[in-house]
Amino acid sequence: MYLYHYFDKRSGPFKSLTALSEDEACKVLARIKQDRPFSFTAKRDEEYVPNRMRCERTVREEAQRAGVLMDIPSPHYLVVEHSPWLAAWFEGPGVIKIPIEEFDTRKISFTYGDSMPTFSPRVTDGKEYRKKVYTYDQILDIIARYGLPQDWNGDGAHGPERYIEAQVWSDEPVKRYISF
Repeated sequence: MYLYHYFDKRSGPFKSLTALSEDEACKVLARIKQDRPFSFTAKRDEEYVPNRMRCERTVREEAQRAGVLMDIPSPHYLVVEHSPWLAAWFEGPGVIKIPIEEFDTRKISFTYGDSMPTFSPRVTDGKEYRKKVYTYDQILDIIARYGLPQDWNGDGAHGPERYIEAQVWSDEPVKRYISF
């Protein structure tokens, strides 16, 4: 298994709005909208930042309940295996592919699909993986049952899940890939 991180090359990898204060994150999002109007991020509405931060708090609480170990307050976001859809989000796309063996899997939580729709009150289809955070061993079981969303729902026609999100609660090993 590989974890992938997609990013805009102008910003660099492993930048997260949720690692900033809400005010600063809103300013960064406004700059992205101005400087990169054709990126997926530029299409986000003014409620995106507070909603993302609220979602991340929920993911953190659920991951803690599941026993996930956390070294940092805001995770690094990656996905399980390649997602063609995410690769198209950026005007100047970059990607980093890291084997799962480089991570301490006790410091990773997973959602089957992006965490925003996973925990959205608007998604009410009753699928078993809604409103849940998984450990590494648990996500392997879910993958065995349902497969990778990008394989059966690459175009989003069957729901909001298009990849499995991995929340890495440590700077290891991602710090090797960050250029300052």
